[in-house]
Amino acid sequence: MICAARFLEALQRHGVTDVVGLPDNASAALFALLAGGGGGVRLRTVSREGEAFALASGLWLGGGRPLVLIQNTGLLESGDGLRGTAMRMRIPLVCVITYRGHARMMRTLGGVPPARDAALLGRPDLDSVALLTEPTLDAWGVPHERLDGEGDLPRLHAAFARSEELGGPVALLLTCDLRAGEAAC
Repeated sequence: MICAARFLEALQRHGVTDVVGLPDNASAALFALLAGGGGGVRLRTVSREGEAFALASGLWLGGGRPLVLIQNTGLLESGDGLRGTAMRMRIPLVCVITYRGHARMMRTLGGVPPARDAALLGRPDLDSVALLTEPTLDAWGVPHERLDGEGDLPRLHAAFARSEELGGPVALLLTCDLRAGEAAC
């Protein structure tokens, strides 16, 4: 679990001007903080995840430092926006992707499987999007790391540095929920 307020503080330290995306259960606490003012970080919601990459790219071109925040199901929907806009235009963009189905995949399979086939993708005890998340990012050439807990927040700094170095998108896969409230912080 990661405290949403600490996550927001990390974004502020890195000069993030806008968070662009769609909320899901894992990111809802951060979206609530941003909707309540966000300490100077603006919330930009979109109707589809593919729009997030185009909007974030435009914000970057305008001098902002946006962050895309979407679920892995939305990542699969947004492939053309990621490829055709952010990657093609060489936008140094950090994308935080909530990793739906990750915990079940780890419990059931003991990790990310080296191979996928129709039988594995069709298993009712697994969420196929978890099986496809990392291989999809690999196929698109998007570097990625996991955020498994609050101790991994320094990876946010590394992701911003790497996106600048590469001149392109870098992903952080959020395997836990962002939580609100004193108990999470």
